[in-house]
Amino acid sequence: MTLDPYLKELLVIKLTALADDEVVLAQRLAEWVAHAPILEEDIAIANLAQDELGHAKLWLELRQELDGSDPDRLVYFRDPLDYQNAILVELPKGDWAFTMVRQYLFDAYENLWLKEAAKSAYPPLAEATSRILKEERFHLRHTALWVERLGQGTEESHRRAQEALDTLFPYARQLFQPLPGEEALVEVGVVPDLKALEGLYLDEVRGFLGRAGLKPPEGGYVPKSRREHTEYLWSLLAEMQSVARWDPEAKAW
Repeated sequence: MTLDPYLKELLVIKLTALADDEVVLAQRLAEWVAHAPILEEDIAIANLAQDELGHAKLWLELRQELDGSDPDRLVYFRDPLDYQNAILVELPKGDWAFTMVRQYLFDAYENLWLKEAAKSAYPPLAEATSRILKEERFHLRHTALWVERLGQGTEESHRRAQEALDTLFPYARQLFQPLPGEEALVEVGVVPDLKALEGLYLDEVRGFLGRAGLKPPEGGYVPKSRREHTEYLWSLLAEMQSVARWDPEAKAW
């Protein structure tokens, strides 16, 4: 399909938000490299971080096709207030339970979204989505096993997993808040309807978490805007962007 200028502008915004989630989450995962609880997991989490960064690259390359923007500059030279990632991914890495619960909540959302986006009426998006989905299925299996292991493990592991869930679950609901104007992309079949996916997500994760011995909290603050951030994003981006800002000729990918 051919996108008119208005739809093209909306898709640029959507692709940027998708990429921002992946970039920021990749940084949080990378903080565990050389610090994971076991050697095998040290390797696995490095691969997860690399995959998320690769997915961000795909989204930003799709944006580049639409508006000619430079992916490197978008990642390494934008200010925090210009980022549109969900708060869920920018929160500090916390302990291992916090990281695995966050990753599970994000992966469960992403798998649902990608399955629907693979049917997109915009062929470049459908093609990129199908490529990413193959890796995200592995991510979800991996983190789900960890959440189950923590939830059904010792009293201490269960406590930590439940505390992480109590903090993170309301923030996960932000993933289903549409961007301004996104309904126009939904109407023409370019992206999935987030509100329609939210019920499926809640049923899936509540069922899984219950089997893992964990209970999602009721209520809690759900951020409405992708322009809303915590102070943690500022420090994360300052570190992530430091080399590029010091040497603007450095290559990111």
